[in-house]
Amino acid sequence: MKFGLFEINTHPCVGPEAIATVARAAEQAGFESFWGGEHLVLPDPQFRMPPDKPILDLIGTIAFAAGHTRTLRFGTGIILLPQRNPLVLAKEIATLDVLCGGRLILGLGIGSAEAEFKALGIPFQDRGPRAEEALAAMKAVWNMERPEFHGRFFSFSGIRAEPRPVQRPTPEIVWGGRTPYAFGRTVRSGRGWYGYDMSLEDAVAAIAGLRKACARHGRRLDEFEITITPKAEPKLDLDLARRFADVGVGRLLVAPRAADVAGVLAVIAQVERQLIGKV
Repeated sequence: MKFGLFEINTHPCVGPEAIATVARAAEQAGFESFWGGEHLVLPDPQFRMPPDKPILDLIGTIAFAAGHTRTLRFGTGIILLPQRNPLVLAKEIATLDVLCGGRLILGLGIGSAEAEFKALGIPFQDRGPRAEEALAAMKAVWNMERPEFHGRFFSFSGIRAEPRPVQRPTPEIVWGGRTPYAFGRTVRSGRGWYGYDMSLEDAVAAIAGLRKACARHGRRLDEFEITITPKAEPKLDLDLARRFADVGVGRLLVAPRAADVAGVLAVIAQVERQLIGKV
């Protein structure tokens, strides 16, 4: 079992000293990766979190944290792909993969808050197809000698964008989402799946959905790595971690849900003592 840490770009990791301290501590404790989520804007009034919740830009935060570590991997959990221009994002992700030395895990999703899309001037409808097409366009930029793409939402030719990502042909791609469409998207174009705030029963149901999608598309479930951030309750302990492993989860992301950096460091130390290397 791999163990990662969540909340790289939210409270209490909202300043340079806090981010660097926590990232170094996670690496030294044996965590495999450090992840964060994304909202470019938050609906006001509240949607799922307070509109005044500070969320640092995920790409910039990872680039900063990578400079303070050597082996720790970094995951975007998740970038809301249909809200992004694929050429701009392809440049940002390639740059990030270069700066972190190929330690990037590219987690993607389609989003569910219509107010965010409206504020950004992006259609909420067809966000699933838009996201899949955006990823295909990004892959063209990263891998074609003379990048060219012509689709329903995006079209370009006669361009280049260097550098390319360190990881070839692409960084490791992980999709989020809990619908049959999301599971199909994962199987068609990803190497892993990520679920946030999930119980053991939620994980079992998601893995069953992925298994069905694999059967539809001629893939094997063991080709995909399953990543989960467990719910706050019941508290993650060795028994629960082993039960997650038994159902097919390969990586658990621990969300400290701490009031300050000292609280995060205490959670890191606890996970090192009780879980890392024991599952």
